[in-house]
Amino acid sequence: MLNSLSGRFLILTTVFVMLAEVLIFVPSIARFREDYLMARLERAQIASLALLADDLLSVELEAELLRNAEVFNVVLRRDEVRQLMLSSPVPKPISATYDMREAGPATLIRDAMIRLFTPENQMIRVIGVPVRDAGLLIEITMETRPMRAAMIDYGLRILLLSAVISVITAGLLFLAVRRFLVRPIKGVVGYMQRYAASPEDAHGIITPSAGVKELREAEEALRQLQIELTHALKQRERLAQLGGAVAKVSHDLRNILTSAQLFTDRIETSEDPLVRRLAPKLVGSITRAVSLCESTLAFGRLEEPAPTLTMLRLSDVVRDVIESESLAVDGATVEFRDEVPPGLEIRADPEQMFRVMLNLVRNARQAIMGAHNPGTVTIAAREDGANWWIEVADTGPGLPKKAREHLFTAFQGGASKGGSGLGLAISAELVRGHGGTLRLKRTGPEGTAFEICLPRGDGAI
Repeated sequence: MLNSLSGRFLILTTVFVMLAEVLIFVPSIARFREDYLMARLERAQIASLALLADDLLSVELEAELLRNAEVFNVVLRRDEVRQLMLSSPVPKPISATYDMREAGPATLIRDAMIRLFTPENQMIRVIGVPVRDAGLLIEITMETRPMRAAMIDYGLRILLLSAVISVITAGLLFLAVRRFLVRPIKGVVGYMQRYAASPEDAHGIITPSAGVKELREAEEALRQLQIELTHALKQRERLAQLGGAVAKVSHDLRNILTSAQLFTDRIETSEDPLVRRLAPKLVGSITRAVSLCESTLAFGRLEEPAPTLTMLRLSDVVRDVIESESLAVDGATVEFRDEVPPGLEIRADPEQMFRVMLNLVRNARQAIMGAHNPGTVTIAAREDGANWWIEVADTGPGLPKKAREHLFTAFQGGASKGGSGLGLAISAELVRGHGGTLRLKRTGPEGTAFEICLPRGDGAI
C-alpha cells in the first residue's frame, strides 16, 4: 500500500495539507489572543462606565465587575486625566506590558507563541484604545492563565478541524488519483505484461484510451513501439529461417565448388591458349565463391566461441596477415606498411585477432585494387594506460554512402560490388567478444581508416 503510487500520494497529500494548516494555525492563534485581550479591554471599559454612572457603587459590586471582566485593575484616561477606575489587590508583580495600539502582525504572532509555550501564570498590563471614543486610553491588569487555557482550547479545536479536513482531502485525492492515474497506469502495465508473454500476438498491442494527455501520449508511444517490435520479431524469424536455408545451401555449394576448384587446378596446365587465358579468371571466381560460402557458414553459427585471451605479439599477427594478402596482389601496385611497434603485446585470442585483422586488411586491399590505382595499406598500433589502439588505414577511394549506413550489418554493409558485408559484421562481433569496439574512424576520397580499441583490463601485464 505505502509503496504504491496512490499510497505515497495519500501520505504526501496529508503531510502537505497539515503543513498548510499549521501555517494557518500560527496567525489564527495570534488573532485569537488579540481578540481575547480586546474583549477584556471592552469588558473593563463597560465596568468603568458603570462606575462613572454611579459613584456610590459598593466594594462588593466593584469586585463583581472586576471578576466579570477577568481583570484586577482598570485605568481610564479621559481628557488627559489618568484615573484608576476599578482596583483590587494584585497577587504578584506585573511581568510584562502589551500595548495593543501599536502591535503589528509580527509582534502579535511572536507574543502569542511566547504565551502559548509559557505555562507559568503571570500578571500582565494591557493597554488599548476605548471603543466609541469613550476616552484616550484604557489600561487593565490581568493574569495569563485563563488566556493561555483559552488559547490551548482554541488551538486544539483548530488542529482537530485541520486533521479532519486533511483526512477528507487526502481521501478524495486518493480516490481521484486511483481513478484518473493509477487505474490507467495499471492498464498500461497489463498490456505490457500480456505483450511480453506473447509479442507475436497482435491482440497484445495496446489500444490508447486514457483521457489524461500525458498518459495518452505514453500509450501511443508504447503502441508504436510494440508495432515496430512485432514487425522486427517477425522479420527476424523470417531471416532466421532464411539463414538456416542459406547455411544448408552454402554448405553443399561449398563442397561442390571445392571439387570444381580441384578441376580448375588441372585446367591451368592445359596447353590451349584460350584455356590458359580464361583459367585464372575461373579460378578467381570459384575461389571467391568458396570464400563467400565459408563466410556465410561462419556467420550462420549461433555465436562465436568465447575468445581464449593470452598475451601475444601484435607484430606477429600483422606479419602473417600481410604475407597472406600479398599473395592476392598479383602484380597490382598495393603496398603494405607495418607500423606496429615490434615489442607491443596485446591481450587477445590469436586466431580471432588474425581473422579481424585479415578482414580489415583484405577490405582495404580490395578497395585499392577496385579503384585501379596504386595505394597503400597501413597497420599501426599504440597503447595508453587503459587501452590498446589498432588502426588499419588505406588510400583507397573511400566507402560509398550506402555502405556507411549499414557498415556492420550482415548482407547490407558490403562496400565492393558483390560483397556480402559479412567481414565487418564478423569482425565487429569478435572485437565485442574481447570487450572492445570496432569503429569507422574516417573515410573519404583520401582513404578509409578503421580503429580497434581493446581494453587492457586486469589481465594486462
